[in-house]
Amino acid sequence: MTALGSKRHPYNQWSPDARALDRVGDKWTLLIIRDLADGPRRFVDLQRTLPGISTEQLRSRLNRMVDDELLTRSRYREVPPRVDYELTEEARALLPAIAAIARWGYKHAWTDALAGEHVDIGAILRATAGGIVTDKIGDVDCVILDETHGEVRWRVALADGGARLVREFDAEAASALIGNEAAWRAALGPAGDHAALQVAGDRELALEVLAQISAAGPVSAPVQPA
Repeated sequence: MTALGSKRHPYNQWSPDARALDRVGDKWTLLIIRDLADGPRRFVDLQRTLPGISTEQLRSRLNRMVDDELLTRSRYREVPPRVDYELTEEARALLPAIAAIARWGYKHAWTDALAGEHVDIGAILRATAGGIVTDKIGDVDCVILDETHGEVRWRVALADGGARLVREFDAEAASALIGNEAAWRAALGPAGDHAALQVAGDRELALEVLAQISAAGPVSAPVQPA
C-alpha cells in the first residue's frame, strides 16, 4: 500500500472515500488514468489527449502517480529517447469508477459540444468501456473514419463479464461500429442518434456495446448495416 499523505493537500479524514481522494482527487489524475485505459502512452501522446494541461503540470502529475504506484514508467534507449507510461493494476481498478462518473455525467451534465470544447471520441470510449457489464464474449471495433488520416480504430474486448479497451491489435474484429466523427458525435450525444453509424458483423454484439457506451442507452433507432 502506498504511504499516506501523497496528496499535496490531504483531507485528513479517517474515511475510505477521503483516503481515495487523497490519492486520485487532484485535477487531471483521473483523466490521465482514463487516457491510459487503452494502453501505454508517451508523454507527448498524453499532452495531445489532455488539451489544457501545461507541460509542467503533466510532468509533476505523472511523477506523483508513479510514486503513488498508479503508473509504471518504462524508458527505452532510442533516438530520440522514449518513455512510456502505463497503468498499474491498482489504477486499472479505478476504470469502473471512472465509467460510473461518465454515466453520471451522461445523466446530469451532458449536452452537445459547447464552443471551445475539445472533442475526442476516443476519450469517451476510454471513459465508458470500463463500465460495460455483459455476459457476451467477443470483440467489437469502434472505427472513426477521417478523410485526412484514414481511420482510427479501438477494440472493445468483451470477456469475463466486462470489457477492456485496446488500440493495438493484429487483425480486424468480427464486429464493428463504423462512422465519421459527425456520426459518432450524434450517436454519443444527448439525442443518441445512431442512424448514421454502420454495423458490420455480429449486429447484436455491436449494439450491446453501443448501448453501454452511449448516453441514450439501448438502441432503438435503426443503425445502418455496413
